[in-house]
Amino acid sequence: MKFKAFNALRPAPGKAARVCAVPYDVVSTEEARLMAVANEDSLLHVSRPEIDLPGVDVHADAVYAQGLKAFQNLQARGVLIRDGADCYYVYRQVMGRHSQVGVMGCCHVADYEANVILKHEKTRQDKEDDRTRHTLSLRANTGPVFLMYRDRKAVDAEVAAVMCDAPLEDFVAEDGVRHTVWRVNGAAVPRLSAEIAQVPKAYIADGHHRAASAARAARTCAEAAKQRGEKVAGNEEFCWFLAVMFPASQLNILAYHRCVADLNGMSETAFLKAAAGVFAMKEVADGEVSGRREVRMYVGGRWYALTWNDAEGDPVGRLDVSVLQNRLLGPVLGIGDPRTNPRISFVGGIRGAKELMRRVDAKEAAVAFAMCPVSVEEVMDIADAGAIMPPKSTWFEPKLRSGVAIHTLDAENA
Repeated sequence: MKFKAFNALRPAPGKAARVCAVPYDVVSTEEARLMAVANEDSLLHVSRPEIDLPGVDVHADAVYAQGLKAFQNLQARGVLIRDGADCYYVYRQVMGRHSQVGVMGCCHVADYEANVILKHEKTRQDKEDDRTRHTLSLRANTGPVFLMYRDRKAVDAEVAAVMCDAPLEDFVAEDGVRHTVWRVNGAAVPRLSAEIAQVPKAYIADGHHRAASAARAARTCAEAAKQRGEKVAGNEEFCWFLAVMFPASQLNILAYHRCVADLNGMSETAFLKAAAGVFAMKEVADGEVSGRREVRMYVGGRWYALTWNDAEGDPVGRLDVSVLQNRLLGPVLGIGDPRTNPRISFVGGIRGAKELMRRVDAKEAAVAFAMCPVSVEEVMDIADAGAIMPPKSTWFEPKLRSGVAIHTLDAENA
């Protein structure tokens, strides 16, 4: 696959901990505002610019203009600086006892469109539209796509050699995750390029909307160039997008839980009876799922274990999220399409069963479901088969920070 070093914008020395921020899509506007209110250097002012325009629609023209203004401000104040050479970056994250090490560089949109970079989720049009416009407004990819690939020892060896040197950045974020970055330059760049070129395909772990919007932005840039009478060779800077590639064996998937706003017109008693008619059901003490073919359900202040013995024949149908959707959420609760139905919401596994209890107890939801995580191998097998997982089936943790290195779309600025 195609993977190249790039001339990044990155935090000035000593600024990474203040600049680097959580991905734009894992926090609400209010959560982002609280995180960034006392930190003018936070990239959230760029990735979620509505936080600085209270009361303005998040898709208003002013919001995208504000994002560009904040991005330019970080550069003008010297908070973001240009690296000056085409480099890769080795990026390690440590969360508790878990450690994962990837290589940050740029992938080509042609690999995304040709399914050399494989997807396992559908994207939503509104989110694609937003991130495409955001990318084109900034002329930059501020947040990387999180990719995984089946392990290759030769890549591991090159990465290990880089990590023998002193890191470029090393900081612990407010959530306790440690982020360490090494700059890869000189002779190590072509060596690493040659080894990654042997990776036959990669898989999107997280960032389907970022990847889709990068491809759309590239098409827009190419069309604009052609209208100006310029020849588009297909290797322009806008044809590349920011990504971090991780060996699949190192990754950690958590569950993605579900909350439903109401019981579809049923009383609690009627709903429990309906659930018991679909699954084996018993009251339990907590929301800790014991394994596959089990979902923990919280309703009316009590936890229930829903279990089943049979499974559908295909890899997607066998997933716990599919069984729950096909047997209970759809036919009983009326959630026909979980991608678009406003009555269902999703809670990342890092927040745990306590968040599900909080939402139901606070009447923010009527019922919540704690899921068992899928495996990395299942994700890759489903992508290999050209199939699509149900929405919000995987929650990879730790999340990549935005702002570790930024890719700009214009050659004159790269």
